[in-house]
Amino acid sequence: MKTYRLPQTDLEASSVILGLMRIPSLTDAEIRTLFGAAREAGITMFDHADIYGNHRHECEERFGTALSLSSDERAQVLIQSKVGIRPGFFDFSAEHILATVDESLAALRTDYLDVLLLHRPDTLVEPEEVAEAFTSLQSAGKVRHFGVSNHTPGQIELLRASVEQPLIVNQVQLSITHAPIIASGLATNMAGVEASIDRDNGILDHARRTGITLQAWSPYQRGFFDGVFIDDREHHAELNDVLDELAGGYGVTPTGIATAWITRHPANIQVVLGTTKPERVAEAAAGSDVTLSREEWYRLYRAAGHPLP
Repeated sequence: MKTYRLPQTDLEASSVILGLMRIPSLTDAEIRTLFGAAREAGITMFDHADIYGNHRHECEERFGTALSLSSDERAQVLIQSKVGIRPGFFDFSAEHILATVDESLAALRTDYLDVLLLHRPDTLVEPEEVAEAFTSLQSAGKVRHFGVSNHTPGQIELLRASVEQPLIVNQVQLSITHAPIIASGLATNMAGVEASIDRDNGILDHARRTGITLQAWSPYQRGFFDGVFIDDREHHAELNDVLDELAGGYGVTPTGIATAWITRHPANIQVVLGTTKPERVAEAAAGSDVTLSREEWYRLYRAAGHPLP
């Protein structure tokens, strides 16, 4: 498993992260099996959010109850959670952040989070309140590092003007077929081309310039929850032909190649898995050890329907 030293931190993290938003349907034994498969594959980082599950903190609670990690086991993994989404609105108030972290820690049965992310932009954010919450959490030893999810560079800079701690992560949607953070840069100045529209104000370049690690959620989705593109020959026949060919050449599955397409990028992007199947975890993780050539990377990009000048 390829690992990254996350910039601005002392954290050594796996390039593939296991997301736990779909575990409510699993038994405790199945959660332990899933966790064990991830650890065996070299995954050291696990992603949560307070809203994951059928009620607040359900996934965190199921994870904490099923695993009951010892202090030594806890020290060997990185646990990340998110805060800020409430029913019908977003809330980055200090009061909500502080209360939610306490609830998450209790649900997870841990004393600290390695990373806390602000889940989606709150346009009513008062950066001074976020700064107050972050400083309180860090001083109390409840959160080691902080970041955001689905934020533009401008929104990040607004927070950075008040927050003392580095913002080390921005979790964004990215896959071969859903790649606006890459496509807009490659199609710059191409009038009339959909891909040339910059929808996120240069997230990728901003992250590389400021030492922010991007984490790719929905790495195998063809759109915004429109379905998985792997084996979808109705919408992506050419892409699947290339995935199959490269998978055969590298001795991995198409899922592994889709993972490798993301981890090949020099921005050191982490891949956030959403599967609950141990075998899929192993397939995805195997792709981390594949280094696609530049030609192969662009071949996949073009096969997904993205234009090049």
